Amino acid sequence: MKNIIFMGPPGAGKGTQAKILCARLSIPQISTGDILREAVKNQTPMGIEAKRYMDAGDLVPDSVVIGIIKDRIREADCKNGFLLDGFPRTVEQADALDALLKNEGKSIDKAINLEVPDGELLKRLLGRAEIEGRADDNEATIKNRLDNYNKKTLPLLDFYAAQKKLSQVNGVGTLEEVTSLIQRELV
Repeated sequence: MKNIIFMGPPGAGKGTQAKILCARLSIPQISTGDILREAVKNQTPMGIEAKRYMDAGDLVPDSVVIGIIKDRIREADCKNGFLLDGFPRTVEQADALDALLKNEGKSIDKAINLEVPDGELLKRLLGRAEIEGRADDNEATIKNRLDNYNKKTLPLLDFYAAQKKLSQVNGVGTLEEVTSLIQRELV
């Protein structure tokens, strides 16, 4: 079983690499944004609760997100593992995730952090914004997103390093090179 977390700053290539890895390992990619929207659409109890916050423009509390993840990892396609993309984002969420998984008889096997220098991230995100026509993704907003990542999510590296589950992977290179580096960490 492979239960994996993908971490890294915005623009590091998490989503792209997650799709490739999940296809190769035959495990689902679990994106919290996607499962929140799905739970709301399906009107699950947690989805109904999440919708209240989303409709008000508020962040969905960790307890609700954890509940939705709990429902998701119980699905049959997670029997042989899963890849979490975009969660956890804070040490508090990581603690809650560990407790949830322990109750389910599971644990995180590996946390992969894609390392990409800020200058490269800025270049990638500005390029993506231009391609996707996202006028709101300018240099100032991107730098703000990177600052938020560094303040809130970076401490997770120490959290998973302390558990001896963290692998740092150079996220700069061709798609194939980065994929190969990630796969080496999962052996």
